[in-house]
Amino acid sequence: MSVSDHATLTRIGVYGGAFDPPHLAHWALAQAAVEQLELDSLLILPTGQAWHKDRALTPAHHRLAMTRLAFHDLPKSRVDDREIRRAGPTYTAETLRELAQENPAAQLFLVMGADQAKSLHTWHEIEAIYRLAIIVVAERDVPDSPLTQSQARSQDKEPAIHGDFLAIVLPLMPHSATDIRTRVASGQSPDALVCEAVASYIQENHLYPTAR
Repeated sequence: MSVSDHATLTRIGVYGGAFDPPHLAHWALAQAAVEQLELDSLLILPTGQAWHKDRALTPAHHRLAMTRLAFHDLPKSRVDDREIRRAGPTYTAETLRELAQENPAAQLFLVMGADQAKSLHTWHEIEAIYRLAIIVVAERDVPDSPLTQSQARSQDKEPAIHGDFLAIVLPLMPHSATDIRTRVASGQSPDALVCEAVASYIQENHLYPTAR
């Protein structure tokens, strides 16, 4: 079934991540998803216990607070804390099942960056994920990007179907949470990479004293 076949359904985006910390590129990705997919709403979900991470995450209450600060001004978005409240490892398939049950008249769009998409085949219950949601991959707007070559020729940057995936285009923003943690640990300001409220929260709560 094509995306156009779901035109009459409510369109709900699902955007999860560690958000450790949430930065300006996260916000840009979320904005691109809302606008290019014409979403009715976008749920932003900080992960709880990340089964696939090889490092300890910053405590969940800090990441949740920063995520709320980072996305408070993004229209149609809402921070959802269900994965933090859920006991045990965080699995996207479980979240999508819950959302599908809560929103039976909705089409779910699972939004992720290109780096996440590369490891998608390793995710828990990946076949269930494919059944429950349309996978949306956000690619930076660069000429050699395989998902965005066709879009680079389009003035309006409309999403394009690529196999089982839907692509949206992002501006070139080489931000990463790892770089931000490293900067803070070395005494540098993260102001250029995160919103002012998140920068203040990091400083006030003495987060990222060492690079991780």
